[in-house]
Amino acid sequence: MSHGAGLVRTTCSSSHAPGPGSRAEGLLDRDYPRTVTAILKVAQMVTLLIAFICVRSSGWKDNSYSAYSFFEVITICDLIMILIFYLVHLFRVYRLLTCISWPLSELLHYVIGTLLLLIASIVAASKSYRQPGLVAASVFGFIATTLCMLNIWLSYKVSCVTQTTDATV
Repeated sequence: MSHGAGLVRTTCSSSHAPGPGSRAEGLLDRDYPRTVTAILKVAQMVTLLIAFICVRSSGWKDNSYSAYSFFEVITICDLIMILIFYLVHLFRVYRLLTCISWPLSELLHYVIGTLLLLIASIVAASKSYRQPGLVAASVFGFIATTLCMLNIWLSYKVSCVTQTTDATV
């Protein structure tokens, strides 16, 4: 009893899939950094890094220690995960590790990470009365949350809508 072979798509977007005249070979995807998703990931990493630096460099050593350490942990973990997904697409790791559904894992990361980042930003904003570094950190946390929500929408559009249209063809 054998099962028929199925087609497994592991690319995340048809926008950076190699087309005619594109550089399809090699380890590095030179077209990926110019895509919307790559630029959005870079913007997220920059805002998360600024938020982390703002909260780290401000003097918050008071009774709100747990709130700001939670904000630090969430921002740096999101930054690292977004960097990992950026490198996965840049170096085409998704072609080598086909056992992982990269669009689904990226979508799940963004849903969970954005929810945690929103909670951390709300808590940091509520505890940052008259401390400009913490206000700036929470503002950049909200900006990063908005950028992550935009990426959730793009990931959902690519992973769910593309797969349903491919299944009907």
